Amino acid sequence: MSKKGVGQLLKSRMIQADMLYRAERIADAAVSIAPVGGPSDPHPGHYKSSFVVTTTARGGRRKDRATATVTNTAYYARFVEYGTERVRAHHVLVRAAAAGGD
Repeated sequence: MSKKGVGQLLKSRMIQADMLYRAERIADAAVSIAPVGGPSDPHPGHYKSSFVVTTTARGGRRKDRATATVTNTAYYARFVEYGTERVRAHHVLVRAAAAGGD
């Protein structure tokens, strides 16, 4: 097996397309289970509509492989994911990744 060949495979468009496909499935799962605020929420549905998928051929710790990332751009996304003293954690991305990344 060629190290150079494996490196080229890990950066290839084929692997990048597969990573994108998996990330889009995770994002779809996250949207389906994302909470929507109640009557006092000034922006109901903002969190649910703020999932973004990005992909790159230079990802990973050594920047040597294709990766895709699912993030939420709502400024309060970390509070929804991990919770606060007053709000329980929803773990939307954790649950979506566990369910949707096959």
